[in-house]
Amino acid sequence: MRRVPPSRVYRLLYPAVPVVMAAVYRGKVSAMPVVSMVSLSNNPAIIGIASNPVHDTYWTAVSARQLSVSWFDDRYRAAVMALGSSSGARMEDKLVSAGLHYDLRSEYAIPVLREASAYLICDVTDVQRFGDHDLLVAQVKEAKAAKDFRGYWRFEGYHPILYAGLGRGSPTEMKLVTRP
Repeated sequence: MRRVPPSRVYRLLYPAVPVVMAAVYRGKVSAMPVVSMVSLSNNPAIIGIASNPVHDTYWTAVSARQLSVSWFDDRYRAAVMALGSSSGARMEDKLVSAGLHYDLRSEYAIPVLREASAYLICDVTDVQRFGDHDLLVAQVKEAKAAKDFRGYWRFEGYHPILYAGLGRGSPTEMKLVTRP
């Protein structure tokens, strides 16, 4: 076996299914793919999303105190890559720039992506620092999924994107793999 540096242990968790976290604050719509998401509680439904606070989408979600999380079929891998390889700092609407469509839901106008195979609408209830990332704790207010989800994903119509880390080119190039 080869030694894995502690700062690269997270790569042992790949491949992972990326989800798209989206939020809007003061008219600015931001979104980014995240792979560090976990269920923290079933009742009430609470999730945790780890994010480096340097990301514009992180600050949009924390400021809005609400966010959506969406799962995408691999047909939308180019759009997810576009979200992960561009900064939203100078964009008014990162979702539109990636070619995605959304509706604004709830009293705070949370983006719900039309192309998503599943989505969550959440309230951000806490933020905790862990090393170089923060954990956004979010209570699920609404969850919906495509017909392929019947208690579990059947993978009959939904074929998730798999994220396998950064590509060998630019440090922002995502390496996505297709299903076998």
